[in-house]
Amino acid sequence: MIPFIRCLVTCVFFCLIAGPVSGEDWSHWRGARRNGIVAESSGWKDGKWPLHESWRVQVPEGASSPIVVNGQLFTTGWQEDQEHVVCLDTMSGKELWRQSYPCPKYGRLATGDEGLYSGPSSTPEFDTQTGLLYTLSTDGDLNCWNTRSKGQRVWSLNLYDSFDVPQRPRVGRSGLRDYGYTSSPLIHADWLIVEVGARQGNLIAFDKKNGMRAWASQSNASAGHNAGPVLMMVEGLPCVAIHNHDGLLVARLDSGNEGHTVATYPWITSFANNIASVAVHDDCVLLTSAYNQNRIAKLRITLKGAELQWEQKAASKVCTPLIYYGHVYWAWQNLFCLDFETGRIVWSGGTCGDAGSCIVTADEKLIVWAGNGELSLVELADRSSEEYTELDSMKRIGKTDAWPHVALSNGRLYCKDRNGQIVCLELLP
Repeated sequence: MIPFIRCLVTCVFFCLIAGPVSGEDWSHWRGARRNGIVAESSGWKDGKWPLHESWRVQVPEGASSPIVVNGQLFTTGWQEDQEHVVCLDTMSGKELWRQSYPCPKYGRLATGDEGLYSGPSSTPEFDTQTGLLYTLSTDGDLNCWNTRSKGQRVWSLNLYDSFDVPQRPRVGRSGLRDYGYTSSPLIHADWLIVEVGARQGNLIAFDKKNGMRAWASQSNASAGHNAGPVLMMVEGLPCVAIHNHDGLLVARLDSGNEGHTVATYPWITSFANNIASVAVHDDCVLLTSAYNQNRIAKLRITLKGAELQWEQKAASKVCTPLIYYGHVYWAWQNLFCLDFETGRIVWSGGTCGDAGSCIVTADEKLIVWAGNGELSLVELADRSSEEYTELDSMKRIGKTDAWPHVALSNGRLYCKDRNGQIVCLELLP
């Protein structure tokens, strides 16, 4: 009963700050509540994980994660000098509609690691109130599509053209890196909040209906290489947190103080490559990255700034940490579990490679999509067990790096790899 109450409280809290969501949809990056926790079972029963491949579809390449709403899957990809926005039927994998527009394979200022970051990395954002879908290309094309009219374009702008965005600066002795735009847009109230990284502001909010600029953050740090901004509450006030090029930024969202800086925390990663986004729980955030940092830190945020709670010499390179019932989980090389209050490593195990994402299910199992397309099911930590326990695994479902975040909706698991292959696995009863 206690886990159910925890999950219910979490759902209510995030519905209050993120607006109405459909509980069984995967309508945003990391799910309906943007935290990797779903109100659906893993399908594990009687010692078995009976997954059945329902369909397999190839879409254009890119690390953009799929989202699932009202029986439709939305994703983006690049092919033959075009960016494609694709809508699939979740039951059959059949393509329902597609929109495309001219777009380069890499952002216009991109340099370094082209083999890993071709095509879009930003995950689409869905507005449950209007049915509008927002996408961001690696070259800064911010588009709004009407999913109720087969993806008819409502408005568009280019961030480079509109804000004269500079190239990300070089970090220390590492090679110059700029990956174009990777961060997912974020809906809050009537705004679409985007990490632009412009001189006018690191974060810029647009009217979600027409694309007009609403406000810009006080901070004008360069954009980070991350999956997007995250909502949080600080002393009862709505805020947004982002791991930009310089480190943590927490900015206010309340009326009259939009974009005002609440807290910063320096955290510059070699190659401008922090990748893993901030994870939020109550008034605390987790920062982590590999390379020169190779650590994870917990910070408590107040209106006076950020206060370090603990640091641990364990890192996530790609996977944004998942916080659930006093524990922190992520997949990088191994699967890790830390104590959220102290930072103590509870256990580690398995083999995950570089790429990875995790989901906690309603029956308190951890689904891990990692490496070159390996899928596994793991027991969560509890007071009676501090050992890594893998229940089941499926090797090489994908063809290449599992950069896109795995999605679970209405009893179906959607696994996408960087080359654009999507595999739909049905969780059989």
